[in-house]
Amino acid sequence: MSALRQLPSNLVNQIAAGEVVERPASAVKELVENAIDAGARRIAVTLKEGGRTFLSVVDDGIGMSPQELQLAVERHCTSKLPDDDLADIRTLGFRGEALPSIASVSRFTITSRPADADTAWSLAIDGGSKGKPMPAAAPKGTRVEVRDLFFATPARLKFLKEPRTESSHVADAMRRLAMAHPTIAFRLESEERTLIDLPAANGSLLEKGDAARLERLASIMGREFADNTVAVDATREGFRLTGFAGLPTLNRPTAQHQYLFVNGRPVRDKLLNGAVRGAYQDFLARDRNPMVALFLEAPPELVDVNVHPAKTEVRFRDAGIVRGLIVGALRTALSAAGHRASTTVADAALGALRPHTGYATPLPYGRPGGGNGSAAIPRGLAEAAMQFMAPLAEPSARVEAPVEANGRSYPLGVARAQVHETYIVSQTDEGVVIVDQHAAHERLVHERLKTQLEAEGVKRQALLLPEVVELGEDGARRLTQRAAELADMGLVLEPFGLGAVVVRETPALLGEADIQGLVRDLAEELAEMGDHLSLKEKVEEVCGTLACHTSVRAGRRLSVEEMNALLRQMEATPHSGQCNHGRPTYVELKLADIERLFGRR
Repeated sequence: MSALRQLPSNLVNQIAAGEVVERPASAVKELVENAIDAGARRIAVTLKEGGRTFLSVVDDGIGMSPQELQLAVERHCTSKLPDDDLADIRTLGFRGEALPSIASVSRFTITSRPADADTAWSLAIDGGSKGKPMPAAAPKGTRVEVRDLFFATPARLKFLKEPRTESSHVADAMRRLAMAHPTIAFRLESEERTLIDLPAANGSLLEKGDAARLERLASIMGREFADNTVAVDATREGFRLTGFAGLPTLNRPTAQHQYLFVNGRPVRDKLLNGAVRGAYQDFLARDRNPMVALFLEAPPELVDVNVHPAKTEVRFRDAGIVRGLIVGALRTALSAAGHRASTTVADAALGALRPHTGYATPLPYGRPGGGNGSAAIPRGLAEAAMQFMAPLAEPSARVEAPVEANGRSYPLGVARAQVHETYIVSQTDEGVVIVDQHAAHERLVHERLKTQLEAEGVKRQALLLPEVVELGEDGARRLTQRAAELADMGLVLEPFGLGAVVVRETPALLGEADIQGLVRDLAEELAEMGDHLSLKEKVEEVCGTLACHTSVRAGRRLSVEEMNALLRQMEATPHSGQCNHGRPTYVELKLADIERLFGRR
């Protein structure tokens, strides 16, 4: 081994770049965050070959003087920690590593001009070799150009994906930042194609607050998200959670449409993702995921964002408060939605019902021959048609839909028929509703079971022979510290020597459960998540199973009174728009949609 020595500053920057700049998207994220911190109102990003050969970030922020330019590209130089207090971080950037890290592995140029300056100044750095500031012509703000990213570290260059893939990563990073900052306009161009063009929220929307954010979310996540969400707004012990949660019937196979922000910072956090999963676990199948965009405002001293140089991870001083806030706020918001189901359910149904004629051309709705005059019809055929239509021409009794005492019609209408002893067809003022009787009753029974559990608690069964579970010292300590909370969920345990617990009672709903596996899973989850979600999930999963097996089955004939009673209960029960597995319990078809199916519109 050679003698101990200090590494040169350029090599130190390249090592730091390995953590801060993983790919072009990482560089763009850091530069856009700097622009947001600088008070920019317009941010434009341009890419070539996915950012590998060229990327630029232009903003109209406060700009920098020549002296500040020279400091900005030095390691750990920042204007964002005026009091040198890492417990009071109010900006997206604060480490002072991004610019020197990017400049050490690329051909880097930064040009900036403050609002009160007559000229701009430019500074070039080639693979960490810094030049001197030079006068330049540029508008107010800052322009950063990065050429030949990773040319100084060829090993990292080999791991980059195809340009289209890298461009998609850049777009994802920009969309996340754009969600949190609707007052800023964002634009992304790649190979002269516009991938993102999001204008800043206008004044009328800004006055409404949530409307501006929802409009930005609709531009990114799709209009169907905006049309099928519930607003979230809750506070607890200094934390505030706002945003929008998609209805359970609006779900996706992966969690990539779950966006979480802490103090305006996009984060990927297992605690927050687990809380979202826990809030929806009553309403979705295990392989489906909700669409949410949640914004958590936390006191800076209660959250640590200095976990990783990429700043995408956070830690909370009291994770239990945050988790409880997210689960409680989401469940309250979903309960407020009542029996509402997403409009995508009806859209999917209409898509499946589009008429198919078997011909290449559509049916000629209207008069025979398609003209305005009458076509010649054989006399015998006309008489036969008149005889066939005679019974249908007789006036039929019109059945009016019953109304509530206040004069309003029932939201789910009144039952008109039962089809195949499985589906209830009801009539509303604006169309028809088709209800899956088993799925609907399953949700009603499940909600009643949950209400009973909350009122009476979880019934427990004592074990004839208490079971000893070996966990190790840490696992046993974690469980015994939460013994009182676990007892509320029906699991009674006590410490048993060093590194073990003895289980005396279990939740009656679980029946003959695998006690060893259950307790070990709880200990591991407490170590990772700091909560006992898995036990709640198991108890509520049994409630769902009981509801499924005790509800009205498909194939059972219902009377008109029973069908209407089911509809009224659905209207009064939260979450009745979907069953326990996330499937819709009813489909509503508007009269206008039905008329379009038959070419009447």
